[in-house]
Amino acid sequence: MKVISVRFKESGRSYYFDPGELRAEPGDYVIVETARGIECGEVTAGLHDVPTGGFNKELKPVIRVADGVDVRRMRQNRADEKDAYRVCESQILRHQLKMKLVDVEYTLDRAKLVFYFTSDGRVDFRELVKDLAAQFHTRIELRQIGVRDESKMLGGLGMCGQPFCCSRFLKNFQPVSIKMAKEQGLSLNPAKISGACGRLMCCLSYEQKSYEYLNGITPQPGSIVRTPDGEGVVLEANVISGTLKVRGTVESLAPKTYKREECVYLRGGRRAPKPPDPEAE
Repeated sequence: MKVISVRFKESGRSYYFDPGELRAEPGDYVIVETARGIECGEVTAGLHDVPTGGFNKELKPVIRVADGVDVRRMRQNRADEKDAYRVCESQILRHQLKMKLVDVEYTLDRAKLVFYFTSDGRVDFRELVKDLAAQFHTRIELRQIGVRDESKMLGGLGMCGQPFCCSRFLKNFQPVSIKMAKEQGLSLNPAKISGACGRLMCCLSYEQKSYEYLNGITPQPGSIVRTPDGEGVVLEANVISGTLKVRGTVESLAPKTYKREECVYLRGGRRAPKPPDPEAE
C-alpha cells in the first residue's frame, strides 16, 4: 500500500500514515491524528510502497498538508511548553512528590498537555493534575517513562565525546546484554560499559555480529594449535588484529606471535572455532 513516513520529534522514530490523494514531499509538514490527538509532523519519506501485512491495525489518514498558520502554532506550542515545564516543576516541589519531570508536549490544537516524568516507584499525582488543569485549562496527562527514554529526550554527550546515539539517530532501543561485553573482551565494570542512563551502552550491539564471527574463527586461549614452528598453546588472542600469542610445547621456548591464518586449530580451549557460514551476509 502507499504510505508516507512522518516524525514528530527531530530524533524521534517515523510513523506510517495513509496519504490518500495528498502528495507530500520530504520536508513538508502535515496534520495527522495520533493516539495523543491532532499533531503536526514532518514528512521524512514521501509516497512509497510497504507490504500490507506489516500493520497490526488500520493506518491513520493524513488530514491535510500543514499551512503557515499550523507551523506557527506548532512553534508557539514549543515555546509555551517551556513555561509549562517550569510551572509543573514548581508544583511538584510544592506537593513534595518523588518524581523527576523530563519533558512537556502540547498537541497542535492544545486539547491536551502531556508531562513525561521518571520515578522509582508509584506516584500519587492526583492533586498535581488538578492544580495543572486549573492552571492551563486543558486536559492534563502525566506519563511515566524509563531512564533510556529520558536520555533520548534530554540528549547529552556519551563517554566517546559524541552526542547520545538514542537522541541522534536511533529510532528504537535494541536489547543489549552483558554477554555482548564478554564476547567483545570488555571490562565488566558497570561504570565502563554503562551509558549516562545507567543501562548498558547501546553501541555494544553495533559490532556484536562481527565479534561473534571473529570469535568463531579464532582459537581461544588454552587451545592447542599447529604453527609453522610446531604445536603450541594459545596464551592470548586478539580477534580484531587477527593475531595469536602462542607458547611452544617446549617450555624453554619464548611465546611468539602469529597471524590467525598461520595457525591450525587442533583441540582444547574455551571454545572450538566455527567455520564461517557461506550463506551469512
